Amino acid sequence: MSSPILSLENASLSLKSNAGRVDILRDITLDVGQGETLSLTGPSGSGKSSLLMLMGGLEKPTGGTVRAFGHDLGEMNEDALARLRRAHIGVVFQSFHLIPTLTALENVMTPLELGGHDEPERRAREELAAVGVEHRVDHYPSQLSGGEQQRVALARAAAPRPGLILADEPTGNLDGPTGETIIELLFGLRDRHGSTLVLVTHDTPLAARCDRMVGLADGRLAESPRR
Repeated sequence: MSSPILSLENASLSLKSNAGRVDILRDITLDVGQGETLSLTGPSGSGKSSLLMLMGGLEKPTGGTVRAFGHDLGEMNEDALARLRRAHIGVVFQSFHLIPTLTALENVMTPLELGGHDEPERRAREELAAVGVEHRVDHYPSQLSGGEQQRVALARAAAPRPGLILADEPTGNLDGPTGETIIELLFGLRDRHGSTLVLVTHDTPLAARCDRMVGLADGRLAESPRR
């Protein structure tokens, strides 16, 4: 493996509930290399999405360490984590999470403007064209199909040229043919920008397309051999 862009050492995540502590992730140790594609698989409730959230600094570990781009995410405050994500991490969610009051173009421009990138409109238009929705730039999310919304979400994640793309069941709300198109676009974006891709999926053939598959069960990791 190349030098890790992302490294977890004995990372754990626990939450408090009325019934006591709930252990969601237990002692996860995992390195992800620059340019690698990695799939996270396992049954519902196994901790896949929670692990992805740890990787993106959207949750903080309650034990162990998570390091990304040379930073210990558990030691960073929310403002610092937000700056790190803007600069280095693109996240694609199952439910799109587009801003409903902004057009497709404005949704993609937003992280570019927040990150101080030059010519945000030009780059946003280029990314929307790359995912095939250049003709929908002035439409709002409610005017787009599910597949079109996910294309806009992909363009938004890729526009800042992140070193790491995290995708949480990106085809979960889409029909089969549309989902296949989104996956081809996702891998294409990875190839164009040289980003590392970590993908949560229930789809075994999709998981097998990645360089490495990692399975989770009851919050613990069971890594498959590298292909």
